[in-house]
Amino acid sequence: MSGNAYPAALRRVIQDISKWPGVGEKTAARMAMYLLRAPRTEVLELAQGLLELKEKIRLCRQCYAFADQELCPICADPGRLPGQLLVVAEPGDLLALEKVGWYRGRYHVLGGLITPLEGVGPDDLRVRELLDRVKTEDVQEVILALNPSLEGETTTAYLAMELKPLGLKVTRIAYGLPMGGEIKYADQQTLKESLSHRVEA
Repeated sequence: MSGNAYPAALRRVIQDISKWPGVGEKTAARMAMYLLRAPRTEVLELAQGLLELKEKIRLCRQCYAFADQELCPICADPGRLPGQLLVVAEPGDLLALEKVGWYRGRYHVLGGLITPLEGVGPDDLRVRELLDRVKTEDVQEVILALNPSLEGETTTAYLAMELKPLGLKVTRIAYGLPMGGEIKYADQQTLKESLSHRVEA
């Protein structure tokens, strides 16, 4: 069926879904057809969930992970160990590392990586906030868990240069991850090994 053969409302949903990362037009059409056949209550629940996602999810004021309160569940947990701060690029990386269940410290989300070709420098990330945290919180070790890519390596080197003069132990995750891989897509065992065998940055 060509795109023009779809009724306008169905075509619009297909076009909207096909904008999602990793979703082509055929997959979007299958998803839209599923929604069309699904019970009305299921579709309304999804619509309500999407609205709440946009209205209620914000960034934690302390670590910048996803939260629905001022603090995310990790920062609000008094049982988390205060001496370690694990630095990641994006909230998705934090979620992947948290699933491993091994790390009990706190996190800091940079909001990206230094990417000169796209005009993203240290001032565009939450580097200042990271430096403020390590100066005001009882942090003894900063673990850099950034993607093994050119941008990740650049960001790791920059952060190590900024953090080491503060007298902190600065480590980085070991490379069980392939060069160019992304933390949020790695399996749990690989992430656990990478954290367990971290090295000086």
